[in-house]
Amino acid sequence: MDSITLKGKLIISGAVCVKTGLHIGGASTGLEIGGIDNIVVRNPVDDHPYIPGSSLKGKMRSLMERRLGLSLNRYVRRGKPEVRIHECDDATQYAECNVCKVFGVAGEKEFATPTRLFVRDVALSDEDVERLAVLDTELPYTEVKWEAAIDRITSAAVPRQFERVPAGVAFKPMQLVFNFYEGDDLRLLRRVFEAMELVQDDYLGGMGSRGYGEIAFEKLTLTLKTGNYYEDPQTSPAQDIREGISLKELREEEKAILGEIERALGGD
Repeated sequence: MDSITLKGKLIISGAVCVKTGLHIGGASTGLEIGGIDNIVVRNPVDDHPYIPGSSLKGKMRSLMERRLGLSLNRYVRRGKPEVRIHECDDATQYAECNVCKVFGVAGEKEFATPTRLFVRDVALSDEDVERLAVLDTELPYTEVKWEAAIDRITSAAVPRQFERVPAGVAFKPMQLVFNFYEGDDLRLLRRVFEAMELVQDDYLGGMGSRGYGEIAFEKLTLTLKTGNYYEDPQTSPAQDIREGISLKELREEEKAILGEIERALGGD
């Protein structure tokens, strides 16, 4: 690609609210935190649990790949557990692929355009840091849940401990940044909204089949910054397309929202 023009950015901000205990795994430290088998990822500076942007974006991508029935042709990790994703092999496939344009492909692909979607890490809310700090939980800011693997023949149980963020807390501010480059990018933005709803109706993190990881996107604000905003924010200010809405309201108003964005970008 010889050149590409950034037409604008849509910043989707809000909160990720935990409805059931959330386990996004971190590196094991064994006896340092009491011998927990499966720990959560934490910020090494303040020890607070957080949601990595890669985990949220990866879940969105995975569910969209399944939703669209795409081939899983690239190994991210071999062995156990095996991890595969879809990635287009040539320019013809890429031109028609919503997933690769939105979520990205390997940088060495000559036919690729810039990734449309960035997903930032999401910190535990200040309110919940204070609230959890004074609670009598097994570990700082988290709880320990015992699970058992049952031998199907002997019925012997093998207990395991899972650390998880308790239900009822929120991670914020969440921030998804969508970049507009080409004429069909509004169609790609619809896939982002769809992927958010798929995650909300599925689970985030591990152990979802056992009830972990139900989340909700709440208090969503959509802020549009056109290309001209970055040259002169006084004459081309950022526009709040919607403020404080639920994901359900976003989907219900999706057509109107896309129309407003299209008109704003058209005047850029």
